[in-house]
Amino acid sequence: MAQDGLKVMLTNGFVSYFSTCACLSDRAKYPSFFRTIPSDYFQAKALAALVKRFGWQWIGVIHSDNEYGYNGYKAFANEVKKHGVCIAFVKPLFNTYTMAKIRNIVETIKQSTVKVILAFVSDADFYHFMQEVVKQNITGIQWIASEAWITAIQLSTPEMYQAFGGALGFVMQKMAIPKLKPFLTNISPYTDPSAAFVKDFWGMMVGCRPVSPGEHTGTETMHEVCTGNETFMDLQDVFFDVTQLRVSYNVYKAVYAIAHALHQLVFCQPVGGKIMKPCLNLSDIQPKEVTDHLQKVNFRNQFGDDVFFDANGDPPASYDIINWQLRDGQVHYVTVGNFTSTADGDYKLSINDKDIVWRTGERIPTSICSADCPVGTRKARIKGKPICCFDCILCADGTIANSTGATDCTPCPREFWSNERKDECIPKTVEFLAYAEPMGIVLAVVSLLGKTIVVVTAFRATIPGKKVAEKFGPAQQRIIVCSCTLIQIVICVLWLKLKPPFPDMVFTYSNKKIVLECNTGSEAPFYSVLGYIGILAILCLALAFLARKLPDNFNEAKFITFSMLIFCAVWITFIPAYVSSPGKFTVAVEIFAILSSAFGLLISIFAPKCYIILIKPEKNTKRHVMGKV
Repeated sequence: MAQDGLKVMLTNGFVSYFSTCACLSDRAKYPSFFRTIPSDYFQAKALAALVKRFGWQWIGVIHSDNEYGYNGYKAFANEVKKHGVCIAFVKPLFNTYTMAKIRNIVETIKQSTVKVILAFVSDADFYHFMQEVVKQNITGIQWIASEAWITAIQLSTPEMYQAFGGALGFVMQKMAIPKLKPFLTNISPYTDPSAAFVKDFWGMMVGCRPVSPGEHTGTETMHEVCTGNETFMDLQDVFFDVTQLRVSYNVYKAVYAIAHALHQLVFCQPVGGKIMKPCLNLSDIQPKEVTDHLQKVNFRNQFGDDVFFDANGDPPASYDIINWQLRDGQVHYVTVGNFTSTADGDYKLSINDKDIVWRTGERIPTSICSADCPVGTRKARIKGKPICCFDCILCADGTIANSTGATDCTPCPREFWSNERKDECIPKTVEFLAYAEPMGIVLAVVSLLGKTIVVVTAFRATIPGKKVAEKFGPAQQRIIVCSCTLIQIVICVLWLKLKPPFPDMVFTYSNKKIVLECNTGSEAPFYSVLGYIGILAILCLALAFLARKLPDNFNEAKFITFSMLIFCAVWITFIPAYVSSPGKFTVAVEIFAILSSAFGLLISIFAPKCYIILIKPEKNTKRHVMGKV
């Protein structure tokens, strides 16, 4: 009775040793489901950790067209998304697909730039696809395998190795169960004639039909009658190779888990506790009671593994990492690392890179959609493509990117500017030229002011014998020009040092464009520069007005007055126009003001002189200028 109940509990889903689908962890749908094989949820975590470990960012996925494949792919996609990995394509695959569908998947791989592909498929679904890949000689792909096909004997052949050599995958940990091989080799139909399937198994392995004493031997048998001396001891069949047992170890743990649950029911004590009066008879035990006690099972087996079930009925995950390697003409499964989950939900991935044979030889393959942007550039998303695919754009003026793979450019401080490579901020040494639109104007106005002072002083001297004009000779005029210009230079230097102008990104004019606008840095020095020019212009205008009635032949004060009137009018209207002009129009207003004032000075002062020189040369004499004609 106990043996029959144990078989039902193992085969009907109370403790599964082979079902990996994460969908079965839904306790609302499957409250009585437990398993001793890790869920694909943990395998997806392990695969994502492997992808992260080797820096692969551009992955293709092929999955079985069933619950196993879909749930595995979704779990993997959710995990790699956390690491910034992009999935280039996703293709379902099933063993009933036509060759046209299979060739379509192969064509997708050929046209893609991915170098790493995850195959979350069963061996039956993958076989015909692998044949087509080998047929079309598609090499250079690093394949990542799920546990369903990485150790499939039908797939791991030298022929398949041509395209799938170096594949990496996860498998359940193996364990050498003591006394298992002697038990298998001692199976005999003579020791237990009533055992199910033993006679059929014996006939298949040995090639003869065992006959029990008194049993009739008809001639219709397909095998000859055994002599009774046959044995399994010398058979070299894979069935008796217990060195690579993986699923069998899960059966071992499942049997012991149920045994511990039954022990608790029968003796009301965990294994190892004091034996008390039985709580239940074996015949009275119900499935629900076994399920409830399985959730409480927690023990360490003879191999040092902890056996317990979490809230979802899943055991702790433990995988070996397998690498396909060709040795002596045969494909070998070489263990190159392992993955284990912890009770707190974390995991540990351990890999020995030196033991891995890659599809490219000794180098770890790379799989990216776009190479990292060099210094001085930033990433720019490509519309309609994943975030792993991008263009590299040179940083704008005044911003830098001094590391590769920058997503944004960093603005330089106000006192600095970006160099040509846009990877370093350098001091603003050329900005002084920007203060040449104010110092040049001051120099022109001061020159006119000095000349006007000399003219007014010479003709307004009222005391005879006093050579007032000599006090404003060439040397004094140079001093006036230099000193007045120096004041403007000091204002500009202070402006440059304390609050220099800088390019400012403005978003208020348009929601589609970023406008770089010159920010004055501080309004005070800006208006000080304009105010000083205005003071000089007004002073020059006043002096020229005083000299308006000097002798006509010599008098240039009228021309200076006209030029200053134009100059003042232009710069008075400049201020409101400058303040109210947005963006690039501000520069246009400045240029218009400078050109207008410059042409006003040239036309008012130098046009009459050119007229005399070119049209009236007879008036271009000292006698005429002194009024002695």
